[in-house]
Amino acid sequence: MSSLSLRPVTTAADRKRFVDLVRDVYRADPHWVPPLKSEVLGLITPGKNPWFEHAEAAFWLAERDGRPVGRISAQVDQLVLQHMGEGTGQWGMFELVDGETEAGPLLIAAAEQWLRDRGMTCALGPISLSIWDEPGVLIDGFEQPPTAMMGHHRPAYRAVIEQAGYGKIRDLFTYALDIREPLEPLAQRLIEAGKRSSRIRLREVDKSRFDQEARTILTLLNDAWSDNWGFVPLTESEIAYAGKKLKPIIFEDLVVIAEVDGAPAGFMITIPDINELTRDLDGRLFPFGWAKLLWRLRRPRVRRMRVPLMGVARKHQGGRLAGQLAFMMIEHCRANSVANYGASHGEFGWVLEDNGGMLAIADLRGSERNKVYRIYDKAL
Repeated sequence: MSSLSLRPVTTAADRKRFVDLVRDVYRADPHWVPPLKSEVLGLITPGKNPWFEHAEAAFWLAERDGRPVGRISAQVDQLVLQHMGEGTGQWGMFELVDGETEAGPLLIAAAEQWLRDRGMTCALGPISLSIWDEPGVLIDGFEQPPTAMMGHHRPAYRAVIEQAGYGKIRDLFTYALDIREPLEPLAQRLIEAGKRSSRIRLREVDKSRFDQEARTILTLLNDAWSDNWGFVPLTESEIAYAGKKLKPIIFEDLVVIAEVDGAPAGFMITIPDINELTRDLDGRLFPFGWAKLLWRLRRPRVRRMRVPLMGVARKHQGGRLAGQLAFMMIEHCRANSVANYGASHGEFGWVLEDNGGMLAIADLRGSERNKVYRIYDKAL
């Protein structure tokens, strides 16, 4: 009889096996895009990811006869405790190879016990590792590849999680649309009125002073998203870290800041779907993948664009101005995506199921909800 065991991840070699497991999980899935290994290793390594300055995490591998067949993380984030409530722990990075039925419950139980040992009374998951990374498990939209910075999961995970006693706490939506045509007439009227307004200015970012621009955007993000469920502010070091990671995939004509009366009031980041450019690299940047990616990023031509982050300053939310700024930024990036990058489609999200303002903006003519990710919770 085969033997199943759980082993904590403690060494660099363990972390490599933790990251490499996904190859066995998804090797037969035609829609899966291998993540860049260096990015995932950086995410889970203290000293590289500044998230560890305010959080701790543990990682486990499930092994059957010495072969990894599953993995999970558990984490306690001091900022989550401050903003979501005392006793709120999280787990994520959950994966199981096809056909493995025993490892899932054991992995979840190990994560829960680790959280209990640290005084947690509620578990949220999957969140890998924070709300800013890859939150939720895919429950609808398996038939298409993930866009950049979004997860892709096996359909079986939903049942494993629910059978462990978890219930839905929030769904996250993404929306897909054909971007070859301008926005609908009502949006166009708002855009034209905004262009005529002396109060409103739309400008593209300047990469020659990108550190400053990134700080402006991420400070706006902290403000714009602060009332959302699950919000945890980015720290100063995380802002710097995010700016450094984003810079290679930032193109000035795709990232805009809206100003009202001379002050930053909104932002929108659009990126080419980097997954289209990295799919054939098998997750490896070395020895030749990095050169290939840099070459492709010089003048990327992609089918899809993605809007991972967008926001309007809190003081402007809830009024006509918020929608006006949003549509102005969307149309600016839409037109440039088509004209300068050859894109024909876009994906917008994720958007919380109860974020009425963003849902109204995402409900553009021709858009459709293409993926649903779910976050669960359970009392411990």
